[in-house]
Order: sequence, then C-alpha cells, then structure tokens
Amino acid sequence: MTDLTEILAQLEGDRALMSGMVSRLVARIGEPLKVMEVCGTHTHAISKTGIRRALAGKVRLLSGPGCPVCVTADADIDRFIQLTDIEDLVVTTFGDMLHVPGSSTSLAEMRDKGSDIRIVYSPLDALKMAESEPLKHFCFLGVGFETTAPAILATVAEARNRGIDNFSIYASFKLIPPALRLIASHPDISIDGFILPGHVSAILGSEPYRFLVDEYKKPSVIAGFEGADILQALLMITSQLEKGKPDLEIQYSRVVTQEGNKKALDLMKDMCDKVESEWRGLGTIPETGLKLKPEWKSFDTEQRYELPEPLMKKNPLRDACRCGEVLLGKIAPPDCPLFASECSPSNPIGPCMVSSEGACSAYYKYER
Repeated sequence: MTDLTEILAQLEGDRALMSGMVSRLVARIGEPLKVMEVCGTHTHAISKTGIRRALAGKVRLLSGPGCPVCVTADADIDRFIQLTDIEDLVVTTFGDMLHVPGSSTSLAEMRDKGSDIRIVYSPLDALKMAESEPLKHFCFLGVGFETTAPAILATVAEARNRGIDNFSIYASFKLIPPALRLIASHPDISIDGFILPGHVSAILGSEPYRFLVDEYKKPSVIAGFEGADILQALLMITSQLEKGKPDLEIQYSRVVTQEGNKKALDLMKDMCDKVESEWRGLGTIPETGLKLKPEWKSFDTEQRYELPEPLMKKNPLRDACRCGEVLLGKIAPPDCPLFASECSPSNPIGPCMVSSEGACSAYYKYER
C-alpha cells in the first residue's frame, strides 16, 4: 500500500509542476488567446483544477460541442420520450440522458409516471435484459460520439450472432470533426487554437482533424485529461503561434495514435451510413450522424416502430436557455440569465446543466 506521505508528496509535486507551467504560459502570452477545449471532460478538468482562473486575462478557454448529451436536439429527446408510449417496449439508457428535458417533459418524469425506463452502465446490460425477458422489446438509446458508437454497434452485432431479436438501438450517434469544421468556419466565432478530445481521438486518430491546420490555420493539440496535460497542450499551442506555424500535435501520446483504432473505425464504416444530424446550437449539419445500414434494420428502433413527428411545445423558460450558445463557444455559462438561478443541477432547464460533461454543470460546481 502506498504510504500517505508519498501520496501527499506526489500531489505537492503535481501542484508545483502545474504552477510552473502556468507561470511559463503567463510569461509567454502577449495578446490574450481564445482557445476552445472541445471535450466536456476537459471542461470539467479545467474548472476543477482552477486553470481557467489561473490564466484569466491571458487565455480565454471556451467550451465546445464535446458533450454528447448536451448537443442532442430537443426533437430527438422528444422522440426518445415517444418510445415510452409503445406497449411492451423498455427504454434503456445511460443515466445522463434521464433528466435532460425535452420540449415538455423528460424520461425521468415519464419513469415517475410508470413508464419502464431503465438505467444501464453498458449496452450489454440492455442485451442481457432482452435475453432474460423475451416477451418485451428492449431499446437502447445510442447517444454518443465516435468513442461510444463502436461498443454499441458491437452489441448489435452480438445480438444478431446470438439470435436475440427483441433488442434494438435508437442510433443518435454524432461525429466530431464535421462539427469542428462548422465552428472553425463560423463568421461569429474567432478561435486561436483547439484542444482536441482525447477519448474520441483514441478511436479516430489525429488525421481527421488535419483540415483545422491545412484549411483554417488553427493550432490544434490532442490532449489528455490531467491538469498538466491541458497546460502542456496550451504550451504547445503557444509555441506554434510563436513560430507562426500551426500544426496538429498529439500531447496524449500515451493513448492516441495517428492512425486510431482500426477495428472500431471499420465497425462504424461497415454497419452505419453517414446522415445529416441536428445539433443543439449548431443546427443541422450534413454527414455528422450515423444510422444503421438497411441490412441491420431489424435492430434499428426507428425502422421497427413508426414514430410520428414530435409536436414541439413552446416553453418561455426553456426558450431562454442559452445552452446552444455555450456549445458554440459564443458565451460562458454565467452569461446565461438562467445560470445558478432558475437553472441548477437540482432543477436543470437545459442539458448543459444536466450532463456530467456539461459546461454549465462544471461552472456551477467549481467556478461560481
């Protein structure tokens, strides 16, 4: 067992390392920089470690569309809720999605009213439920980026291999690089550099982001999730700017490779087609979604059940939520008039306050 003294010494060493890196950044940066951290896990790490406050006036760190629950549009959430009206259909989901409000209600509220909605920790949990309860149909809500999609698709393949036909997924997968292209080209958003997501990049590799450098001349670094990882990524971005040579670098080299995970990439290519997808805050973007190919339609919830177009209900309080602008990096969470007043983790108005990766959640917990 590690001695407590060793643990404290390590923590003190980490603090000294980070303090030194902050000092170097402050000394090297002249004009303030605007850097977007794309991943919600980065946002929480930045808030928790105090990096944002330590670099105030030198680096403005903007949260990006890297929270899959947050970027899921109201229309999709309303469709998830519609599934609860289907007899003998069980909706299974990761916990973050449960409390995200749609235009009029949430899955949590529907569960309180008696709908069979179950939280799982893996799509395999839902598959096991389907196998043990053959008289019911089990739908898993496939919400996520390139990180999550391969495991869910592998579960679909396993269901076919085992002949479990009362299992399907609602595929609501989204792809990060095309969304970053929209942000890099957006006329109202000026970004000096990008801290790119580590988890997604473990699947994608680095090359799908190459356009950020070649076309938009934006320094871009794939970073890990420790405070020191993020500070090192900022130093790497600063160095590129000093040299006047934007580049695509991998700080998180202990996990991310240039080529990515070929098996996971092949699985997505073989089982899915790229489709247009609606993103909260970003609108509908071509080829940013993944849906199951026709040969997998028996495992596609949308193709098994005909759902009517959801009737979106107006809600003045929900309309005042500015989560979409937070996801674009246009504003910080405290700039939303609902933040920490009408909107809080116990009473979330928008998904950015619900999700464990949401920027509003991070600011509420660490930066008020």
